[in-house]
Amino acid sequence: MADLKLVEVTSAADRSRFVELVYRLYRDDPNFVPPLRGEAKALISGIAGNPWFEHGRAKFWMVVRGGQVVGRISAQVDSLVLQHVHPSLGHWGLFETIDDDGVAALLITTAENWLREQGMTRAQGPISISIWDEPGLLVDGFHRPPLVMMGHHLPYYQRFIEAHGYQGAKDLHGWELDISKPFPEMVQRIVAASEKNSRLVTRPIDKSRFAEEAALILDILNDAWSTNWGTVPLTPLEIAHVGKKLKPIVFAGLIRIAEYDGEPVGFMIALPNINELTRDLGGNLFPFNFIKLLLRLRAPKTEWIRVPLMGVRKKWQGHRIASLMAFQMIEYIRRESVANFGGRKSEIGWILDDNGPMRAIADAIDSHVTKTYRIYEKAL
Repeated sequence: MADLKLVEVTSAADRSRFVELVYRLYRDDPNFVPPLRGEAKALISGIAGNPWFEHGRAKFWMVVRGGQVVGRISAQVDSLVLQHVHPSLGHWGLFETIDDDGVAALLITTAENWLREQGMTRAQGPISISIWDEPGLLVDGFHRPPLVMMGHHLPYYQRFIEAHGYQGAKDLHGWELDISKPFPEMVQRIVAASEKNSRLVTRPIDKSRFAEEAALILDILNDAWSTNWGTVPLTPLEIAHVGKKLKPIVFAGLIRIAEYDGEPVGFMIALPNINELTRDLGGNLFPFNFIKLLLRLRAPKTEWIRVPLMGVRKKWQGHRIASLMAFQMIEYIRRESVANFGGRKSEIGWILDDNGPMRAIADAIDSHVTKTYRIYEKAL
């Protein structure tokens, strides 16, 4: 341990070193998709780059050995988590390290100590930085690259975290399915029944009114997910930020809003797997890769389509209409994915391990769990 130096990240140069560790650690991992450096730096750059800092505070550290960064971690306290989840729950995340027990122990201990100083009595991780970013550690499903906006980790991280006294608090699953073929007959019957109900309409978004549509979807999301495990509401500033971030990869036919008697009550978002279009960029958009990416995004074709979010307002949850609208949106987006985006496979999720209604939908369309992300917890 004597050769290890703990460095708090305080400058732009520190943030660059913090971010760069990932590219070196994963350079021999065949399933690594280099994140875009600009986005990775914005995540940890304060309120100017990440509106989470409007209601959260965080510290970032690196461990250096012989002048080289060999590990990193964040620790964060979110006032919305304290209000909506638990009054003394802190998080840590952005955990990356070489395969070294001493480095991992120093990182986790440092994060825990800071959380204790903030008055926290429990710690959860990895959460990088909020439940809306990349929550959980990949513990199963290292066989293929992650899809857009999903994490990827080195297998030995699980050993370090569990050795430090953490136990699994919640598993988040990615469900894989073949969308190149029609859904089972039972699902097709449900879709046909939904189409006979004139009071139910599931429409594609109007991208000419993108800001308004994004705000509507995220308002439904805040209501639909308000009682989900670990969920905190998105703030107006975050809603605007998410809309701006997603706009380049949003395509009208892959996002639908469900209306009942003209009232927007549900939504489903699907995204082309942009990781397939950015993987060869090495994490850099400049000086010329941004042109390459813009051209690719004009009419993207990706093998995989990811469904990151779906929701129905609480007053409709458990109602037969919710089932009809869910399967109608799923089928219409499946058709669009195959016909216009080259989609052959899809990943739904993440889905909480105890989310019975969503697991039932995933089962009905012949999908199966192929990736598991685990959020760990420990009393401090």
